[in-house]
Amino acid sequence: MRINTSIVAAISLLLSAGAYADTGKLLLTGGVSSIDGAAGGGLTPWAVIGSNATADQIGGTAHISRAVVNDYSLTSYGAAIGIRDRVELSIAEQNFDASPVVGVNGLGFNVNSGQHIKMDILGVKVKVAGDAVLDSDTYMPQIAVGMEYKSTHAGSFSPVLAALGAKDNGVDFYVSATKLFLAQGILVNATLRATKANQNGLLGFGGALGENNYRLRPEFSVAYLLNRKVVIGAEYRFKTNNLEKVGNTLPLPSGGLREDDWKDIFIAFAPTKNVSVTLAYLDLGRIAPVLVSNRKQTGFFLSTQLAF
Repeated sequence: MRINTSIVAAISLLLSAGAYADTGKLLLTGGVSSIDGAAGGGLTPWAVIGSNATADQIGGTAHISRAVVNDYSLTSYGAAIGIRDRVELSIAEQNFDASPVVGVNGLGFNVNSGQHIKMDILGVKVKVAGDAVLDSDTYMPQIAVGMEYKSTHAGSFSPVLAALGAKDNGVDFYVSATKLFLAQGILVNATLRATKANQNGLLGFGGALGENNYRLRPEFSVAYLLNRKVVIGAEYRFKTNNLEKVGNTLPLPSGGLREDDWKDIFIAFAPTKNVSVTLAYLDLGRIAPVLVSNRKQTGFFLSTQLAF
């Protein structure tokens, strides 16, 4: 399934006259767009509902993001609709420059030079309890449940994923709790994700040798509001490691397909109520390290979001 036209249609809808309603959320309390399209931080979803819309409004967001690390790069773009600050529907596409994967050709595969891996993501999130802003003077967090359907298009790399026992689509389920201490300018978030994804789904879902079950992985974020327009923070996302066991049965160095946790440190700036820009330093650990001399993948992330 390819969803380029759906994203364009969603963004066009957001830019229509009706999208410019006088929405009333506080700046940045709706988070920014994650790489998977859901509102939150750059790497992980929060319980907040994207857009500037409050309880009696409908709003939306559109984003484009770019991540560049030592040996790989990723472009993500998408849109989301927030309905009455209760339901969020999101759509995103990722384009992963996976040029180093041509290195598997020494094992008898025929991966094209400059191979890109694309992934389509459809998400839904529902707030089930609490309100991050209205309950900011209590200990009650905002709680939401969500799911993300992901479909990976690996092109000439698909036979490699099949040989590893990885499927080309999967569904992540998660629950998030977001607590905003408004007077102190502090936001904390905890997400628990049930997933089979390898490298967020870019390397498929699950693997051979019994590595095809859902795993529970926590994700954490903390943010501090320097002022009403600038936020700094950090994220830590625990990852699955489904492919390492399979990789160790192949003529590869030990740990050649190991997957590490993801981390970032970010700053977000909202010059107006409709525009925000996020810059982050990334540490994504190892991504198919056998192909890149075991280098850890560090670099930068830049994202721009429009919100209404």
